[in-house]
Amino acid sequence: MRPQEILNVPKPTWESDEVSMVRDMATKFLEAEIAPNYTNYEKDEIIPRAQWEKAGANGLLCASVPEEYGGAGGTYAHEAAIIEALGHTGVDGFGIALHSAIVAPYILNHGSEEQKQKWLPRLATGELIGAIAMTEPAAGSDLQGVKTSAVKDGNQYRINGSKTFITNGQNANLIIVVAKTDPSKGAKGTSLIVIETDGLEGFERGRNLDKIGMKSNDTSELFFNDVKVPTSNLIGVEEGLGFIQLMTELPQERLIIANQAIAAIETALALTIAYVKERKAFGKAIIDFQNTQFKLAELKSEATAMRVFVNHCVEQHLQGKLDAATASMVKYLSTDLQGKVMDECLQFFGGYGYMNEYPIARMFRDARVQRIYGGTNEIMKLLIARTL
Repeated sequence: MRPQEILNVPKPTWESDEVSMVRDMATKFLEAEIAPNYTNYEKDEIIPRAQWEKAGANGLLCASVPEEYGGAGGTYAHEAAIIEALGHTGVDGFGIALHSAIVAPYILNHGSEEQKQKWLPRLATGELIGAIAMTEPAAGSDLQGVKTSAVKDGNQYRINGSKTFITNGQNANLIIVVAKTDPSKGAKGTSLIVIETDGLEGFERGRNLDKIGMKSNDTSELFFNDVKVPTSNLIGVEEGLGFIQLMTELPQERLIIANQAIAAIETALALTIAYVKERKAFGKAIIDFQNTQFKLAELKSEATAMRVFVNHCVEQHLQGKLDAATASMVKYLSTDLQGKVMDECLQFFGGYGYMNEYPIARMFRDARVQRIYGGTNEIMKLLIARTL
């Protein structure tokens, strides 16, 4: 049984036949090209650029970018299908979701026509790999605390500062930098500026960070030492729009995390149910113990409710109705449940669950960051509380 068939939930309204075809296409590509070498990618802590280019050639990058800019002309539904295929095939660390559904939309939704023509087609092919540099050593979920500066100098910006925990940080050669163009204005002095890193003087990558999980993704420190970029790389018609742009796009980022979470939950349940039917203890299959049945019944019930909520949020987002509070709800609830499911499912595998050769061990490690990035779950609760 495929992971997405493990729950008693009908095909969602957002998944048209075309979206299902994209899901199947993504699944076949990931199973053939990424999954067989995934253990090596985890050891190397990076997925080779060649695989990004293959993903682009197979239509897995920028699925929601219009065809006129080199994309597939789809919607977030197509992105969600690809994101969930990553989870269902167990290659969650391949950072194409951030590239396609977080980085590209900033350019598509807020960039100039010239910027769209310049960058989106190259993102769609994988020639450019995208990252967004928000987090700093002293500023995580609190984006107003960003210290990186961008000072106008003629027709250029001089960027100085450092970023950390940047997904795709070693591979990325197009990076959206969150910087202060006017520190005296607080959040209203924040801007987003695109840099192309190839041959860029003053730009340095730090180490590929040693993480608990998501080992195949290159997550890095970045340093900007008087980096000069054209003022035309500013996203938006004027300085100071960065915080508004971030707040506009963050609901989709949080929905992406929920799609990742529910796909991982379904995969963990499918693996665990298959295992407890085969594994025997005290002369009978583990599934025959009442404790096993009750625990898995509980997890399946909670996962089913979560799948319905995630599908609802995708539908709301496609209609332009997903508000920040609801996006925060689905992000924190789904990732909390993901942590619970991974812990309970690993327990059913016993000692084998603690071995890295078993997928459930990796899934357990990978799940932990979901409650942190995209805004911590504590921040999600704070945003929800403001609506009370």
